[in-house]
Amino acid sequence: MKVIATNISMGTMITWNGKEEKTGIFKTPTAEPIFLGKTDVEKDTVVDRKYHGGLDKACYLFSAEEYEYWKKLYPNLDWDWGMFGENLTIAGLEESQIRIGDIYSLGGALVQISQPREPCYKLGIRFNTQNIIRQFIDRSHPGTYVRILEEGLVSQGDSMVLVEQSENSLTTQQFYDLLFAKEKSRELLRLAINNTALPLKKRESLEKYV
Repeated sequence: MKVIATNISMGTMITWNGKEEKTGIFKTPTAEPIFLGKTDVEKDTVVDRKYHGGLDKACYLFSAEEYEYWKKLYPNLDWDWGMFGENLTIAGLEESQIRIGDIYSLGGALVQISQPREPCYKLGIRFNTQNIIRQFIDRSHPGTYVRILEEGLVSQGDSMVLVEQSENSLTTQQFYDLLFAKEKSRELLRLAINNTALPLKKRESLEKYV
């Protein structure tokens, strides 16, 4: 896997339900390396820290290959890397292959796969339609957040290399589909609940289905 683009946001004011608020989803590529810190990407905008940033969502990765699909669906948008609010656009990122808990070297940083991205209304604002929320869920290629085990700089062209594979076989895509499934697989529930790389609140929220 390889870094295609490093993306940050200076912050954008939007209107939602009649109220103005600031968001960091409007990210654009930067020619400079970005620094992956323990709780966020340095110089990036993180507003609502209840749902963004933090130890389990320090940096968001999205697949470069997914852009072709979405460009066909929304051809009239002004396209560039960072369109999905990702800090790092990664070539070769495949959610059906990466496991929750996998550890990768990523440029000068060491990261761990923590959880997939769950879309909210801000993605709808970015795409000028809330219809994309359901489309994004159904597409089942959500990208992934990572936990920063060792801080460091990441540049365009850097490689993302597997260092240690999780012993738990739950993939990012399996967990994402499990979150939205009406009938939840008991096997996947067991894998999720027993995967300590997942945030504790995520695991606890699934215990009621067992």
